[in-house]
Amino acid sequence: MEGRPTHFAPHVLGLINPGLVIAGNLVGGPAAAMGAVWMLGVGPVLDRVLGARPRSQARPTSGRPYQALLYVHTALHVSAILTLVWLGTSGEEALWLAAAAVSTGICSGVSGIIVAHELGHTRPKSLSAKLARLNMLLVLYGHFTEEHNVTHHKHVATAADPASARAEESVWGFVARTVPKQLGDAYALHAKRGARGWRNRVVRVAVFEVAMVTGVFLLGASAGWAFLGQAAVAVFLLEYINYVQHYGLRRGKEERQSKMHSWQSERRWSCWTLFNLSLHPAHHLKASEGWWDLQPYEGAPDMPSGYYGCFWPALLSPLWKRWMAAKLADLPAAAN
Repeated sequence: MEGRPTHFAPHVLGLINPGLVIAGNLVGGPAAAMGAVWMLGVGPVLDRVLGARPRSQARPTSGRPYQALLYVHTALHVSAILTLVWLGTSGEEALWLAAAAVSTGICSGVSGIIVAHELGHTRPKSLSAKLARLNMLLVLYGHFTEEHNVTHHKHVATAADPASARAEESVWGFVARTVPKQLGDAYALHAKRGARGWRNRVVRVAVFEVAMVTGVFLLGASAGWAFLGQAAVAVFLLEYINYVQHYGLRRGKEERQSKMHSWQSERRWSCWTLFNLSLHPAHHLKASEGWWDLQPYEGAPDMPSGYYGCFWPALLSPLWKRWMAAKLADLPAAAN
C-alpha cells in the first residue's frame, strides 16, 4: 500500500554542514568550529525533537535529484578539504586549526564517506564509483569500498566480519580491532585474485595516499597535520557508525542474513541528512537499491535513537552497554 509522499527538500538540509565547514575554514578563528558544533551539538537535539519519519512512504517517482545530491556533496567535500589545507598554510592559531580539522573531518565522514558508501554500490568503472574512490582517498581509507562491498556485505553479523561489533565491545576497542583488520582483509581480497605486491590495488592506493600526505606537508607542517587530523576524525566516525549498525547482532554460519542482523532507526534527522543510512536492514537486504528507495522493516531491531543521538552515549562504554543490553534482551535469542 502506498504511504505518504516522499519529499526531496528535507534531504537538502544535509548541505548545511559542508556549507558551515567551508565558511568556517575561509573565515578562520572560532568560526572554524561551526561544523563540529552543528553536527555534534545541535544534531543530537534535532534527532530527538524531530522524532521519527512516517513508517510508510511512497517511493520517489525519480531518483535523479537524489543521485545528483551525492555529486553536490562530493564537490563540497573536496572544497572543504581544500579550504582546510589553505587555512593550514595561513598561519591560523593551533586551537582553531584543530577545530577546523575536526569540523572538516565530520564533513568528510558524511559528505565524503557516507556519500562514497552510496556511490560505491555501482559498476566499478562508472563515474559514481570513481567519485567514491576519490572521497575515500581524501580520508586515507581508499581500501574501504571493495572491502565493504565484498567482505562486510557477505559476512555481516558473523565473526568473519571485522566491521560487525560484538556485544560488550566498546567503541574504542572496536575501532582498534576493525581498522587494521579491514585493511588486511582488503589486501587479502586482491591477493586471492592473484594480485600481490605492486599489482595489489591496496598497495598502490597506500603509496598514493602517502604521496598525497607528503605533498600536503610540503605546503606546510600545519596543513599536513590538519589534513591527517580530518582523515582520522572521518575514519573514526565511519567506524562509530559501523559499531552501532550491527552491535551485538549475530547469525550462524549457515544462517541467511535477515532484517534481524542490522539495527535501524527511523529518526527524521538521521534519515534526512545521512542518506537514509539508518534504515540499515533495507540497505543490506537490497544493496542495489538507491538510498532514496529504502524503507524501514517492521520488527527489525530498533536503535534507541538516530546516529546523532547515539554518538555521545556510544563514547561512554558503560552507559552504552547498559543502554543496549536491554535492547538486545528484547530480541529473539537467534539475533544476538
